[in-house]
Amino acid sequence: MPAKGKHRRPKQHPITRKLALAGTGGAALALPLISTTTAGATEVAAAPTTNSVVTAPAAAAPTTNSVVTAPAAAAPTTYSVVAGDTLSEIAVEHSVSGGWKQLYAANKSVIGDNPSIIRPGIKLKLGTQPEAPRASRSAARPAITPTYANNLDGWIKESLAVMAEHGIPGTYNGIHRNVMRESSGNPLAINNWDINAQNGIPSKGLLQVIDPTFRTYHVPGTSSDSYDPVANITAACNYAAARYGSIDNVNGPY
Repeated sequence: MPAKGKHRRPKQHPITRKLALAGTGGAALALPLISTTTAGATEVAAAPTTNSVVTAPAAAAPTTNSVVTAPAAAAPTTYSVVAGDTLSEIAVEHSVSGGWKQLYAANKSVIGDNPSIIRPGIKLKLGTQPEAPRASRSAARPAITPTYANNLDGWIKESLAVMAEHGIPGTYNGIHRNVMRESSGNPLAINNWDINAQNGIPSKGLLQVIDPTFRTYHVPGTSSDSYDPVANITAACNYAAARYGSIDNVNGPY
């Protein structure tokens, strides 16, 4: 037995001592106090804290600078022939790939069988250039300009279209009949023996028009060259309408 008046210091449980030591040291790491081998022990999951919430990064909003436009397609470039032009000169001036032969091959339908004769006013396809983005299918489509053959049939039809725009009367048969009577369909025909020729103003072209008459009855929008087939027909029909009422009344029907 211990001596009287002395008290023994009670023994502390090892775990308790360890906790006490741990509690005196400031920021100590807290460990579980219950062994996982103890019967009935359950593992307590840590409750989430507001500091542990992780938010996904917000998706970047599209900006107008991020819009990508598709490259433009190509559209044909055209050239309107004027008096004195040749295919060779046009091909050189506009750097046509393949030269005048390629230019002729691409436009044979409007030039005709003779590449050395190109009529003023016809439009030639030269190549390609960027075109504007296509409009929606619901948008109104522009009117298509008709293409006329570079022969008597095409010249008469184109003249009739111009005449219709200016209110000049006349029919295909009336024009064709007088053309065959006057020039046999040769746009370069000229009369060098009648009184007009003796006066220095010979009759020219498909409908044998003298220069003063051509200038007086020339129709805007056609060539100023009296040998030009469309200009010659249209001016002659304009003159015939003023004097005879219509080209159909000249020389009468066959």
